Amino acid sequence: MLAILYDVHGNRPALEAVLDDARAAGADRIVLGGDYSAFGAWPVDCVDALRALGDGTTWIRGNWERWQAEPDAVPDVPVIQGAATWVREQLGPELIAELAALPASAVVDDTLFVHGSPLSDIEPFGPEPDPEGDDQALAGVAQRRVVFGHSHLQFTRTTPGGTCLVNPGSVGLPWDGDARAAYALLADDGTIELRRVDYDLEAAATAVEAIGEPWATATAERLRTARF
Repeated sequence: MLAILYDVHGNRPALEAVLDDARAAGADRIVLGGDYSAFGAWPVDCVDALRALGDGTTWIRGNWERWQAEPDAVPDVPVIQGAATWVREQLGPELIAELAALPASAVVDDTLFVHGSPLSDIEPFGPEPDPEGDDQALAGVAQRRVVFGHSHLQFTRTTPGGTCLVNPGSVGLPWDGDARAAYALLADDGTIELRRVDYDLEAAATAVEAIGEPWATATAERLRTARF
């Protein structure tokens, strides 16, 4: 069984709860879909915990891994700029370079894993059908299942052309109104299960709030409300 973890965002309590749940469910392999560190209080701890998973783990990079290595690409938004400056200081140049060098996509069990879509790490599929946009984003994709994240919205849907689109949601920073950590399991028979896991939300919110910067205060509110 394959566990699918996206958008951890430096939230160690959420990550630990998801890993425990995945192990209990029988997961023996993991795909990591990017955005490992930024916005949470434990950026390095989360990377270390994921590194410790060892063999059987597939990594791809998210937009934050790219942005950390390319500061000029970071959007000119105060909350994003503040978080980017802080997380770069925590990670340091060697780890920033290592994460930026991860591949943008991977194919596991005939499933394509990307961060946003096959076209862009910041342009995800939406929860509602978009025939024109879906066709454009899926042009040239041979796999019949595409897993992606970035929007922090957990859902699955099938396009008119028969491609299964799966967003496992965000482990560390959900934005769908459900504050529980989100991830997905892909069973050996090909079925997808979307899962939610309780964790110590207040510990995560309080820890990031204690950083004492405007971006951190905004992030704590987003954790508590599970809304962008």
